[in-house]
Amino acid sequence: MTHSKSFKATSQPLLEPSASKASPPLVFKIFQQSLQRFQSLRLRHKLLFAVLLGSALSLQAQHLPSFEYHPAASNAVYPPLAMVGGDPHVRALMRTISVSESNDANPYGLLYGGEHFSEWKNHPDRCIAIVSGPNLGDCTTAAGRYQFITSTWQEKAHQYHPRPEGWLFWQQYAFDPDSQDQVLYRWLTDSDAWNLDIRAQLKAGQLQTVLKSLSGTWTSLGYGIETNTMSPYLSEMYQKFLKEEQAKAGVSISMAMSVSKH
Repeated sequence: MTHSKSFKATSQPLLEPSASKASPPLVFKIFQQSLQRFQSLRLRHKLLFAVLLGSALSLQAQHLPSFEYHPAASNAVYPPLAMVGGDPHVRALMRTISVSESNDANPYGLLYGGEHFSEWKNHPDRCIAIVSGPNLGDCTTAAGRYQFITSTWQEKAHQYHPRPEGWLFWQQYAFDPDSQDQVLYRWLTDSDAWNLDIRAQLKAGQLQTVLKSLSGTWTSLGYGIETNTMSPYLSEMYQKFLKEEQAKAGVSISMAMSVSKH
């Protein structure tokens, strides 16, 4: 979230236990017979059996293949942006921020803590107690795909919102998915806002420089005060999203050229 956040939803796949090939009565019978045999052993035989079983399990564990979860290589689905158009590098960065801050099937409607909202007229502005991390005991209004707190949203929407409603000091800023994307895209591409040309840095392959610059705002990007299970994989996720966004942009260009020829 912008400034403080500790909850991150994850979309790691859940493993379902495989069904036993034996029917429940047979399994129970085998277990019962094994238990009776074990109970019939003398104490020294039980101790010897326990030692041998422990050694066997330890040896087996040493030969088990190690497994590390890589979200970029998984079959998990990461929602596309609602916004149409824009530089593929910046769009990939937006999705990278999202996967760390709001890794959820419905990120645009996500509140801190995992609840959801469905009213898009304004930022929901609900202050929810922080349950862990360095800001434990405070509350946060973090909401939406990029976990904007209310004050940050009001400030940045005033600068970048594509469709503000009202007049002067009475303006309202819709918090619908497209508006969330548009505000963030315009903020990220405003080099004066960051003292950094983010788009140029991304095109030069300097993702870590960008993430470090953004970590004061989104604290889970690897250089901030909070990390989560997705933080170590942000480079991989960015590359995954960049390929998808470049492919999407290539299709759009091809379609536009095809239409222009006709």
